[in-house]
Amino acid sequence: MPAASPDHERVFCTLLLTPPEPLSGGVARSSHTKEEKKQNAHLRCLPPCTGTSPAHELLNNATMNIGIIGAGHIGSALAMRLTDLGHQVYIANSRGPETLQDVEQKTGAQAVTAEEAAQHGTDLVVVTIPLKNIPDLPKDLLASVPRETPIIDTSNYYPMLRDGKIAELETGSLTESEWVQQHLGRPVVKVFNNIYAHHIVEKGQPAGTPGRISLPVAGDDAAAKQKVMQMVDELGFDAVDAGTLHQSWRQQPGTPSYGADMPADKLRENLQSLGTERTEEQHKEFLANHAKTEQAMADQGIKLK
Repeated sequence: MPAASPDHERVFCTLLLTPPEPLSGGVARSSHTKEEKKQNAHLRCLPPCTGTSPAHELLNNATMNIGIIGAGHIGSALAMRLTDLGHQVYIANSRGPETLQDVEQKTGAQAVTAEEAAQHGTDLVVVTIPLKNIPDLPKDLLASVPRETPIIDTSNYYPMLRDGKIAELETGSLTESEWVQQHLGRPVVKVFNNIYAHHIVEKGQPAGTPGRISLPVAGDDAAAKQKVMQMVDELGFDAVDAGTLHQSWRQQPGTPSYGADMPADKLRENLQSLGTERTEEQHKEFLANHAKTEQAMADQGIKLK
């Protein structure tokens, strides 16, 4: 998602007026040292974990190398949780690793350059920077990343508060992640764009917990999407297949599921009710919804970087 996602001060306002791009200032602090996390790598399940889902097999048998490009709220929240789960996480921003000492201390991730995060993220790469900065990434940033490595995009379009108007997104000819995919030159999987950062840290629950929050996962590569969905489950959320990247408009800002923390049955029902092909009326409606939210945020003095 949202070089770094928004780092504005914490703003207290109603849920309906705040975007999943987190508004909490700073990064939540991990209670475990790097050494403790290594020692506890075999316990990478939120207690009390039960069941035999593929995700449980994944977390019991594999430590992943994960590169996170973007050290804002979503990137830092993912870094914290993934290191807590025993994975090796490399995190980068646009200003260089020397500016990420605090993030290293709080998350347990290793601060590196964006190029190094891509190189070391052999199992998974997360691109979580403001949408407007996507074109500024080095054109060959992902050249060394194995073709089978999933690339996650968490971005959201905020034309008033941050990104300026982007023609393809205004007309609806592309979804946000299709636009990102074009610039990155690699297939992407869209997830983590519609959940608050502190919910990633605080609200994960074991599989089977009633009311467990679900996250929509959209993409065109079935194998990549399955691997990402397993990681979502490992983090403590139900992963719902949200279709292709072209259908990811259903989880963008202004839609009913954006920031709503729906359980899986409600999310599937919502996605089905919207259909798969976005109509012109739907596009106008959701743009208008989002514009109202942005205006309300602006009226409260909220700024996105």
